[in-house]
Amino acid sequence: MTITEQRPSYRYVGTRPVRHDGLDKVVGKARYAADLVLPGMLYGHILRSPHAHARIVAIDTSAAEAMPGVRAIITGADFGDLPADDPERNMTLNLMARDKVLYEGHAVAAVAAATRRQAKDAAEAIAVTYEVLPHTLDILAAMEPGAPLLHEDIFTTGLDSEPTEPSNVANRTCYERGDIEKGFAESDIVVEGEFVTKPIHQGYIEPHACVADTGQDGKTVIWCSSQGHFRVRSQTAAMLGWDTSRIKVIPAEIGGGFGGKTTIYLEPLAVELSARSGRPVKMVMSRDEVFRATGPTPGSVIRVKLGATGDGRIIAAKAWLAYESGAFPGVWAMLGCMCVVAPYNVENFVIEGYEVVVNKPVNAAYRAPSAPMAAFATDTLVDEIAQRLDIDPIDLRLLNCPSAGDQAPYGPKWPLIGLRECLEAIRDSEHYRSEPAPGHGRGVASGFWFNIGEASSATVNLNENGTATVVTGSPDIGGSRASMALMAAEELGIDVHAIQPVVGDTEVVGFTDVTEGSRATFATGMAVVEACRDLKGQLRGRAARMWECEVDDVEWADGQATHSGGEHEPLALADITAEAGRTGGPLGATASLNARGAGPAFSVQVVDVSVDEETGRVTVERYTTAQDAGTAIHPDYVEGQMQGGVVQGIGWALNEEYIHDADGIMENPGFLDYRIPVASDLPMIETIIVEVPNPNHPYGVRGVGEVGIVPPLPALANAVYDATGSRIRELPLSPPRVLEAIMSGNGDGG
Repeated sequence: MTITEQRPSYRYVGTRPVRHDGLDKVVGKARYAADLVLPGMLYGHILRSPHAHARIVAIDTSAAEAMPGVRAIITGADFGDLPADDPERNMTLNLMARDKVLYEGHAVAAVAAATRRQAKDAAEAIAVTYEVLPHTLDILAAMEPGAPLLHEDIFTTGLDSEPTEPSNVANRTCYERGDIEKGFAESDIVVEGEFVTKPIHQGYIEPHACVADTGQDGKTVIWCSSQGHFRVRSQTAAMLGWDTSRIKVIPAEIGGGFGGKTTIYLEPLAVELSARSGRPVKMVMSRDEVFRATGPTPGSVIRVKLGATGDGRIIAAKAWLAYESGAFPGVWAMLGCMCVVAPYNVENFVIEGYEVVVNKPVNAAYRAPSAPMAAFATDTLVDEIAQRLDIDPIDLRLLNCPSAGDQAPYGPKWPLIGLRECLEAIRDSEHYRSEPAPGHGRGVASGFWFNIGEASSATVNLNENGTATVVTGSPDIGGSRASMALMAAEELGIDVHAIQPVVGDTEVVGFTDVTEGSRATFATGMAVVEACRDLKGQLRGRAARMWECEVDDVEWADGQATHSGGEHEPLALADITAEAGRTGGPLGATASLNARGAGPAFSVQVVDVSVDEETGRVTVERYTTAQDAGTAIHPDYVEGQMQGGVVQGIGWALNEEYIHDADGIMENPGFLDYRIPVASDLPMIETIIVEVPNPNHPYGVRGVGEVGIVPPLPALANAVYDATGSRIRELPLSPPRVLEAIMSGNGDGG
């Protein structure tokens, strides 16, 4: 179902063609990084720390060097150290430990050998002497004075006064507006609570994989699974101390990422092993390694206090957010602070966030990073306000809904946004208008993600038969090839399947930022449109030359050139390209831009659940999500993104969590014990696409890939409360936790 607000009608945009790469993926022809085999190829394996925190006293590789098939071994001593202020320094220290290991799974050494078994056996034969150090796994404990320090050089930034002692608290972020004390004093109702979430993994099906082939000329070619091959190039160069001109990165197909493949873990190690051995080297992580050594989303402790008037206006908010970053600092607390009250107009607030390092794997992005945890806290309390004031939860949100021109909590004024339309779409849906089944609970929640633009490039080449090739630098992780083809088809006026979308390598297409932040269809699509519009100007010029008339007398519409005076028969695109050699040569255009005006995204969701009072198991019975897509370029893939975000949010809310023992060892590093939802766990996710076009994009696009994962956490917590009368403020809502809340009769604050 699609709800459109004043959207133009299009010929191709908004249709649902079969995706161009679909057949190859269905029949198994698509090539992923782990599929590549090169002549003489070796296999790499990484030796990882068994300790959460330890000093590396000595590494003895002699036994491994003497083992059959071994061609190269590297350790941290083989890599230089970047300056302390270099933004890539922490990335390099994460890829290979130097003086200390900071979490179980931290890379210590790597081996290249003729077979996988030989590489693994040799890695295990490397003797590492450790001095085990005290570790810290808990956010709040890590913030305490006297907690075991991960880094002696971290001094908290963002404080009112400069600290004199190092800390595990990397930085503080603060946003404030109005008079918070006055706001609470004027409130008729005040609700507050502490909310806890655990680290969870993106759960992509394809593990990290790459092949590196370093030649005698000192240059290397990397094939890899990545959300951004230009970043792979720059980060690999930083780790090795190379110029980027020595590195070519070819993007393989990607079997899922969700933000977890926006950074690197293997590539510089494979390049160095290849350089030392003189052979190509393939490295593929096991699922165990993926869980222990690649970035989960942060765990969090969030305290929120809201004040509202008797008619439901939220006039005061105080939020304290602490996010764990894993072993090195990130930006997670800042992002959480930007999102925590974004779906609400609040005139008085203080928002304070802390970034905390702990002895766990370094965190990475996961679909709207930090926003789901923030929404879990705020939207649970908003539901409590609605319940205590006896106001419909959608009506309460509509009363407090920001609109264009209102000021966002993190500073700028809202542009045109579709939150109100999403709220109204859920309110008017058959799901929401129906009564929950007896014994079922219903929950509602809103979510926000700001989306980004960044740099993108695209080249569009016209072939002699009137078809086109669209080359971009954005890896396709959600159907963006089809979106690029649809926008090019709309611009050029030719059938979408006459256009071949291609993801080019770092030597084929201009620089393009990572596919993240819901930016690919927005920003790279904007580059495609710009290149196509350049081409249309060229096509008019060629037609004018063929007709021997002025360019101003030629118009381009519906895939053909027409003469304004009607003196010539229209020329189809194929008519012009067939004569390109005689009218000026090949037709092509390139556009590179730094996209501005990414449209903020909102989603509103409603869920019905049943709860087994004997076991505590929560079953999702019905789910509906409404989301503002701006313009749905390919509605099938918009719906897929919406459904996928909801499913991952359901897993986060009900089942998923990293479990560590007292020594900091992960106890569930596999899909058997780390349980993601499967089809039998879920109903069909009903989708409502809301289209409030983003005025900053030629086709009104606003990104859709991330915000869908934000509302499920509070929506499910609110539904469980509605079913049981227990407010549970720690995730996941696993059967033992729900059963305990039911048996105690109250949970943590209902």
